[in-house]
Amino acid sequence: MGFSEPIFLFFFLPAALTAYAVAPRGLRNLVLLLVSLAFYAWGERLFVLVMLGVIAFSYAVGLALASLPEGSARRGVLALGVVGNLAVLVFFKYAYFLAGSLIGEGVWLDYSETIYLPLGISFFTFQSLTYLVDVARGDAAVQRSPLKLGLYVASFPQLVAGPIVRYGEVAEQIEGRRTRADDVVLGTRRFAIGLIKKVLIADPLGMAADTLFAIPSEGLSPATAWLGIACYTLQIFFDFSAYSDMAIGLGRLFGFTFPENFDLPYVARSVTEFWRRWHMTLSGFFRDYVYIPLGGNRAGPLRTYANLCIVFLLCGLWHGASWNFVLWGGYYGAFLVLERAWLGTRLARLPAALRHAYLMGVVVIGWVPFRCVTLAETGGWLT
Repeated sequence: MGFSEPIFLFFFLPAALTAYAVAPRGLRNLVLLLVSLAFYAWGERLFVLVMLGVIAFSYAVGLALASLPEGSARRGVLALGVVGNLAVLVFFKYAYFLAGSLIGEGVWLDYSETIYLPLGISFFTFQSLTYLVDVARGDAAVQRSPLKLGLYVASFPQLVAGPIVRYGEVAEQIEGRRTRADDVVLGTRRFAIGLIKKVLIADPLGMAADTLFAIPSEGLSPATAWLGIACYTLQIFFDFSAYSDMAIGLGRLFGFTFPENFDLPYVARSVTEFWRRWHMTLSGFFRDYVYIPLGGNRAGPLRTYANLCIVFLLCGLWHGASWNFVLWGGYYGAFLVLERAWLGTRLARLPAALRHAYLMGVVVIGWVPFRCVTLAETGGWLT
């Protein structure tokens, strides 16, 4: 059930807002949690049990972390929590990709025909991970209410496609919040902006991109290929940023302030700047929970370059289980290494228009493997 669908706009959302508004203040978290579970179960049915299992597991691990002093036992429990959450993600999202890659082409089948991928699993497992890591680090207090932890993980506005909300960013809001008139006005306006971007811009562009990408690569003219990838370049920004706008707006209607996820990424003048503006909550997650723990830029240039490549290979895989996404992640990792090594200083000497042209060239080409299904298809579009 997407945010732009009539059943959501004219049935689910009014019902959810009404139930939330009339509920006593002490029951509003419970109402919002039940609404969120109903939203997820509407499309995913019994797979809501997977999310409930992740919540229950993370709740138990969080309590165990809070009961242990610093030391190897606490680190072991954290490792168990991380592995447990990742195991759920790996099973549903990557099991068949890994089997096909490791065993060989003989077992390769269409992933969609093998293991069902629950909607939003990448987001709610990552949010569970941030909770456990922050509790282990002492950056957040353990949540002793399973209802409140469940609301953090399952809150429907940001459940399906983000933004990725860290527990510390909303812990106080979960405990006590008020929806004021300004929140209603700002939330409604932000949701409307996202809805307009989705329905009037992203969806028509998506139809055009789908039509053009359906053309076999051998029948593509250069002009058609460029038109197709231009449509997709615009579609993916307006579609994804529209969802973030709607999620942030919906959160505001329920009293939450979610972090921003996009900051005009296509005005960037380097790949480094682009990733500070595009899907900012994901970039922040990989920076704070992967890049810095790996050593960041503290262990010399070569280690820094390796860390950047690891992070973006993982970022690529996070988006999907295929070699196309591995290629996409490696592509951006290579440009980030180049900019940090020597290209960045040379770019800084160029006029702003040339730097922007460079960035858009990199981004537009980069969307080809992201949009294509196979490496062969990617090669056909690029050649």
